[in-house]
Amino acid sequence: MIVVTGGMGFIGSNLVHALNQRGRSDLFVVDDLTDGTKFTNLSQADILDYAHYLDFPQKLESLRDAPEVIFHLGACSDTTEWNGIRMMEQNFEYSKRLLEYCKAHKVRLIYASSASVYGSGQAFQETREHENPLNLYGFSKMLFDHRVRQSLREVSSQVVGLRYFNVYGPREAHKGNMASVVLHFNQQILGSGKIKLFEGSQNFRRDFIHVDDAIRINLWFFDHPDKSGIYNVGTGQSRSYTDLAQVVLDFHGKGSLEFIRFPDELSGRYQTFTQADLTQLRTAGYQDPCLDLNAGVRKYLAWLNH
Repeated sequence: MIVVTGGMGFIGSNLVHALNQRGRSDLFVVDDLTDGTKFTNLSQADILDYAHYLDFPQKLESLRDAPEVIFHLGACSDTTEWNGIRMMEQNFEYSKRLLEYCKAHKVRLIYASSASVYGSGQAFQETREHENPLNLYGFSKMLFDHRVRQSLREVSSQVVGLRYFNVYGPREAHKGNMASVVLHFNQQILGSGKIKLFEGSQNFRRDFIHVDDAIRINLWFFDHPDKSGIYNVGTGQSRSYTDLAQVVLDFHGKGSLEFIRFPDELSGRYQTFTQADLTQLRTAGYQDPCLDLNAGVRKYLAWLNH
């Protein structure tokens, strides 16, 4: 059996579908269906069981047979959330409980970290000196990464942390404001015919990666249980928001750009540049190329507008 926490969310649901394609339906999905619309992400998938995330730790302990692997993708992923009690309980304390279970039962753990741990730095390497988060979400992810680093010396089963950069692709609509800008730009073109960008967006550069590539990296580590550690998940290339917006305009063959004032509440808390250093990932053995921005965004837009 395979456990996928956050299995009805964005990356989690895409992982469930990919595992189905491999013939695996023995999937225990864990999530929070307070937003019941997320069920659509798995309406065409086959799973074994479901549990609310608060009930899952107890159910996990009562299982007759331990799972083969836990893909831990569930989290509070709102980068504007400042409720520290909620954030630390969901992203740090909950993750620690899963880690301790995996250590005790020799269960493999592949979990979601985030490029937000790097903050405003210009080097994106998986080492402590480059970690300086700008928001509470990034801080919670960084703390768990630190706990994992300490545990790697004493754990006998695989533990992998994947630091996702800007992931976009199918099954993210439920995320609302936290969905990728690709989705928002597409909705804006269809609505008003104008894509809204913050002033200075030509200088804001991010590493945008299609969810299919993120899933391939997850499955590669699943296929290589001897690999542990913390790894960046990006393309290794940064592109500006205006570059991305232009791909959307070209796809639709219409529309224009509208520049709006940068919000005061994001000042000092906004990553203006990210670019994954893939040295450790390549050294571990993963060599597949990622979709470039143009191909990846067009693939997603075709899915959205079919």
